[in-house]
Amino acid sequence: MAGHSQFANIKHRKGAQDAKRAQRFTKLIREIIVSAKQGLPDPEFNSRLRSAIIAAKKENLPKDRIDAAIKSATGNTQSDNYEEVVYEGYGPGNIALMIQTLTNNRNRTAAELRHALSKYNGKLGESGSVNFLFNHVGVIAYKAACIDSFDSLFNTAIELQALDVEEVTQDESQEKMYYVTCNIQDFGNVRDQLFNKFSDAEFSRLFWKPSDILKIEDEEIQRKISSLMDLLENNDDVQYIDSNFTFC
Repeated sequence: MAGHSQFANIKHRKGAQDAKRAQRFTKLIREIIVSAKQGLPDPEFNSRLRSAIIAAKKENLPKDRIDAAIKSATGNTQSDNYEEVVYEGYGPGNIALMIQTLTNNRNRTAAELRHALSKYNGKLGESGSVNFLFNHVGVIAYKAACIDSFDSLFNTAIELQALDVEEVTQDESQEKMYYVTCNIQDFGNVRDQLFNKFSDAEFSRLFWKPSDILKIEDEEIQRKISSLMDLLENNDDVQYIDSNFTFC
């Protein structure tokens, strides 16, 4: 399935668009710390931590910094006391945004996001003002080239009570990807079982999947959206931005 896919804007690590290597590392380290704190500090028994480490290695984060991040998760320093907060908002062209953050200061993050959105005629909304436009699901993504066959992945995923398996051609790279979606309460089990059978996924995470895609044709609005996304993505607290638009 190509074209206006609901996965058109999903990013494994939105920092892949960042020019600053240090900023990418900051985001990766935060995810490792939070993942290790939420479960055992051993990736063999903590699939979220395992996914975070895989993502870090793909970005060439040095092993000593990965180990240091895991070790710091067992401490109690204020700087490492991050929490996951999802902010909802609207951007140019009335696009909807679900902004997933890891922050140690909710007020600071909210103020920075509010400023960024207002700069491009958007606004930060209250909880529930945007999320009804999305379905909150788990996503496990594989490169098609790394899987023996679509049918094999599909059949296994459906047996695990996954909601769907889709083949998507990425707009930029033209690379084929397989996206397995599941209910969030099944995410850990589906992810672990797929890892066991098909090895590590390209990425896996909770995703706000848009119910419908808003097609943006106006070039000026497209420029404003691109500028806004860059500004949001350059915020150290922002991990992922899920949205409901595509450019035509």
